[in-house]
Formats: sequence, structure tokens, C-alpha cells
Amino acid sequence: MLKRVTRLLPLSALALAGAVQGQTLEVDLGIPRLQVAEYHKPYVALWVAREDNSVAANLAVLYDVELKDEEGEKWLKDMRQWWRRSGRSLDMPIDGLSGATKGPGEHRLVFSDRVADLAPGEYRLMVEAAREVGGREMLEVPFQWPPQKTLEAAASGDEELATVKLILAP
Repeated sequence: MLKRVTRLLPLSALALAGAVQGQTLEVDLGIPRLQVAEYHKPYVALWVAREDNSVAANLAVLYDVELKDEEGEKWLKDMRQWWRRSGRSLDMPIDGLSGATKGPGEHRLVFSDRVADLAPGEYRLMVEAAREVGGREMLEVPFQWPPQKTLEAAASGDEELATVKLILAP
């Protein structure tokens, strides 16, 4: 299931007190606490997509990097959209891109370096999650780059993702 949010809201200057200088793209990633018999942390891929759905930038791939013999990599293909668009062509793990999956809660990810070379234009933040003995969910949040002012937009998932908030700062 794909959800799209198109509303962008300006933030107050007080909310920006800790913002990093320069253009930034921050994501507050919400992983829900599920009441299921067998829980596994979700694999999550975050990327920036162009209007034609091609990948402008991979932001993060969170998976079980500690399994022996790189066993965690074989499940990356369960994040189908990310895998088809760029995942299968990557040689994981990639320093600064891949990392350990996250448990339930809110997680802030900052991507100043990964978006520094984005050309001006319309983009979408794509967040896809897949969980063993669970489901798969993808959210998208459209945005314009570079940001002229600080903007915030969010999308909410139904199962594998909670709220995903995008914060852009000039």
C-alpha cells in the first residue's frame, strides 16, 4: 500500500534552533510497536525519487547487518520497490548507507551529505519497510529541492511504519 502526503507546512524559527547550517533533509522515522506472537525488526530503505521514479539518492538501508555470512542481505529484496530501482545493483554493506535495523520508536536520520548534489526540482522521499513474518509497506512524501524555507511534511503508515516526517531546511 502506498500513501502520499502533499501538504507542506512552514516551521517556526524556534523549532529550528538546533538545525545544521546548510541545506538539510531530516527524516523522523516511526517504527510501531506491534503486538504479534513473533516480532522481527523491519528492514527499511529510504531514498529520494525523481518524478520518473528513478533514484536520485539512496539515503539509508537498515537491515540485519550482524547475521553471519551476510545472511541479512538475502532478505533485502523483500523491499521490492527499492530493490527493483537500485538495491540489486548495490554491493552491500555500504559505509554510511547501510546500518542496523531499528526497533520500535522514533528515530531521527539526517542526510545533509546525501542530498548536497540534488539538482533543483520535484522529488519524493520514499520509505519502504518489510518485516519477516510480517507485511510490507511503503510511504512517499513529495517535496521540492532546494528548500527556500524550512518545511515539514508527514505520512502515516498502517502496519509496518508509523509516522514518517520529512523536515527540509535551507
